Amino acid sequence: MSRPEFQLLVPSIRNSILTSLQEAAYYEIGTKEKTPLAKTVRTCRKLLKVEPALWLFVEVEGVEPTNNAAERAIRPAVIWRRTSFGSQTRMGSTFVSRILTVVTSLKFQRRNVLEFMTDAVSAARNDTPAPSLIPDTTVSEEQVVNAA
Repeated sequence: MSRPEFQLLVPSIRNSILTSLQEAAYYEIGTKEKTPLAKTVRTCRKLLKVEPALWLFVEVEGVEPTNNAAERAIRPAVIWRRTSFGSQTRMGSTFVSRILTVVTSLKFQRRNVLEFMTDAVSAARNDTPAPSLIPDTTVSEEQVVNAA
C-alpha cells in the first residue's frame, strides 16, 4: 500500500477511534473512584487531550508509528538502573544521566566513546576546551561508515 493510499484510509479509522474515546470519556465517575471503569475513563480523557499527536506519523513522513527508536535509545539506561540499583544521590543521578547521554550520542554518531572520554578528561586536566558532542557536519557519510 502506498503512503497516499494509507493516508486516505486513516480518517475513517481516526474518526472511529475518536468517537470511542469520546463515548468512554463521557462516563460519570467519582473523583476518587478506583474501579477499572474509572481508570479506563481517565485514560480515555488523557488520550483525548493528545489525540492529534497520536496521528502525527500519518501527516509527517519520517515519523515512526511506533516508539521503537526511543525505546531502544533508553534501554541501556533502564538496564543500568536495574542492575546497579540506580543512584543514591542527586549528584550521582546527574552524573549518570550525563554519561548516558554522552555515550548514547556518541554511539548514534558512530564515534569512539573511549577516545571522546579520554579527550574530555585530558581537556579538563590541561584546562583546554572540551571536545564537542555536536556532530561534525564536514565529515561525509562515507567517511563515517569507513571509520566504523
